Amino acid sequence: MTPDLVLVLALLAVAVGLFARGRPSMDVVALMVMACLPFTGTVTATEALAGFADPNVILIAALFILGEGLVRTGVAKTLGGWITVLSGGREGRLIAALMAAASGLGAFMSSTGVVAIFIPIVLRVARAMKIPASRLMMPLSMAALISGMMTLVATAPNLVVNAELARRGYEGFGFFAFTPFGLPVLALAIGYMLLARRFLGGAVPAPGVGRTRRPGLADWIKSYDLARREARLRVLPASDLAGRRLDELALRATEGVNILAIERMGRFGPHFLRPRRETELAAGDVLLVDVVDPQGDLEAVAARHQLVALPLSGAYFLDRAQELGMAEALVPPDSSLVERTPAEVGFRSTRDVSVIAVRRGTGRVEGPAASIALKAGDQLLLIGPWSAIRRLAGERHDLVVLDLPEEADDYAPARERAPYAVLVLLAMVAVMASGLLPNAQAALIGCLLLGAFGCVNAASAYRSINWPTLVLIVGMLPFALALERTGGVDLAAQALIQALGETHPQAMLAVLFAVTAGLGLFISNTATAVLMAPVAVTLAQELGVSPHPFAMTVALAASTAFMTPVSSPVNTLVVGPGGYRFMDFVRIGVPFSLLTMAVCVGLVPLVLPF
Repeated sequence: MTPDLVLVLALLAVAVGLFARGRPSMDVVALMVMACLPFTGTVTATEALAGFADPNVILIAALFILGEGLVRTGVAKTLGGWITVLSGGREGRLIAALMAAASGLGAFMSSTGVVAIFIPIVLRVARAMKIPASRLMMPLSMAALISGMMTLVATAPNLVVNAELARRGYEGFGFFAFTPFGLPVLALAIGYMLLARRFLGGAVPAPGVGRTRRPGLADWIKSYDLARREARLRVLPASDLAGRRLDELALRATEGVNILAIERMGRFGPHFLRPRRETELAAGDVLLVDVVDPQGDLEAVAARHQLVALPLSGAYFLDRAQELGMAEALVPPDSSLVERTPAEVGFRSTRDVSVIAVRRGTGRVEGPAASIALKAGDQLLLIGPWSAIRRLAGERHDLVVLDLPEEADDYAPARERAPYAVLVLLAMVAVMASGLLPNAQAALIGCLLLGAFGCVNAASAYRSINWPTLVLIVGMLPFALALERTGGVDLAAQALIQALGETHPQAMLAVLFAVTAGLGLFISNTATAVLMAPVAVTLAQELGVSPHPFAMTVALAASTAFMTPVSSPVNTLVVGPGGYRFMDFVRIGVPFSLLTMAVCVGLVPLVLPF
């Protein structure tokens, strides 16, 4: 063992120790590794930083942006809703549906990309079902890793092993040659996680237990009795309102109703218009109105203007939570709003929101909210588009936003662009599955298309990238090069060949699996496959048996990266959202890796005889 190899192994041991300790953070440890490796003389400073240009790192960053596109267009919420429906409200069914979906999608595209796309979906479902995210994130990463055992193109190690077979003159694997092993492992993983989930977080909280008192729309709907005070009116073709501007109609002054929003049918379903002075009403529009005069005769108003009253309940506001937002705001003592009414101030024309209720002290002020003279300390309930609500959060002088409802986190600002996001995703998956373009290039093109279609903008794209995760991955990449140059990998391979001797071929598969999975703890699974595939084929040649079971064992073992958060980028991605520590992966991943090894070593000779 050379001095250079000793230095590299010592640095690797220190890094793993710091990962296990949890301090400093893993991305900081990665930066330390990048800074220290050049001092060993095995890699240059340029090589230590080369990971920032690695296609896989670029791919991961691009897929974060693609995931953001799914969130901003509401696709993530829709997918989460489908998974929730399939689960029937049961956590066990949810885990099974989630793992099946992630593994199925990962069979045709990057498993890292699958996790990046599913993370916001899982977080949304966890909040909706009040399940700790820690009980869902590790099943997600496990299923994504298992997806590498499903098809030939599911992960790079499969292609590396297949290429080694071809280089040696053997027939390669078919597209679905991996499926007979991946499906049983997936079924085993689902059953395993249904049992192991109890070690990944507390018990599922009962409704309301442990919940922060951040209000939701339902709380405000009930508190302010909105279902009784608001109404919906459809404009008939014969109505005298059709074709006229709101400033011409002056409905608040003439009829005692204040238009809060206008529903209008579009290409992809109904959408909301902001009621501005210049807005022209059209036949078929549905007006959401606030009854300014509770004693007024709304039926008479509808009859005079050829309007049809539509049903309205508190659930309506929840169903329209993607379009209409709410906020509670306080009037500070030095506000210019003091002693003025919302109508005088022109809330709707200046801020794109309407005041629908005023609370003073402990009670609500009765009467039309638009006509109430505001006082310092008044609490206002505002309604309007989410974009306008969020702009109010930056206002400090005239209004202080006290709270946003829980639904603000689920706002999809580009909801009408959802079909484009889905088309881009499907096109990207098709290109990746067909191999027409490199994965990183396909993902970058997908990001550009999302931007061109308005699904994301530059600011949201940069915010969506999890930079600490990328730094962690980049920092660990130089270890593979350092171990190869110092002879550490060759030394391990030679020791394996000497240790196997004349052992039974199936026992050799077990040792080969264990060594490959063990190497994957320290270097990327792709690098592991590059180093171990020649060893596997050589072993088969020396024994005079088919190399296919040995090559398949290496490929399957390379995807068995369940044991640490740095074994694979897939695991690294879920560390933050799941709130995991290093030892969480060890505790859950090591037993399952042993089970996976038993299944694979048992099945490989049956499907691919020696």
